[in-house]
Amino acid sequence: WVKGHRSGNLRVAVAMVSLLEVSSLLLVAALWGITNPFLKKGTEGIEKIEKRNRVVQLFYEIKFLFLNYKCLIPFLLNQSGSVVYYLTLRSADLSLAVPLSNSLAFLFTLLAGKVLGEDIGGASAVLGMLLTVGGTALCVASSVSEGS
Repeated sequence: WVKGHRSGNLRVAVAMVSLLEVSSLLLVAALWGITNPFLKKGTEGIEKIEKRNRVVQLFYEIKFLFLNYKCLIPFLLNQSGSVVYYLTLRSADLSLAVPLSNSLAFLFTLLAGKVLGEDIGGASAVLGMLLTVGGTALCVASSVSEGS
């Protein structure tokens, strides 16, 4: 409906939609990225489950994962990010949605891992984060300027 509208409000409407889409994709990236280190910590100990039968092994591993709140809460938050992502894909441009959500999820994973005390690497990791932010900013700027 916005594309056919010829008034001066067209740019405002496009900018608002783009801002909403970018905000939603940032939320997706945060939910996906921040939960990754917590999922890693929550699954610690699953390798200690050893059963002779593969079906029984699978059952005990699933039981471990779903009864372990340290794994279940991050998993549910991660999946809520997927719900937001698919809802956002209805209106977002794929050339914006995919790089923004996936690259920033990686950035959020590194930052959350650092906060949790994980070794994320040295100067090369920082350089990689800066390049990721720069490239993502270029994608967003390009998509927003094409929309208006």
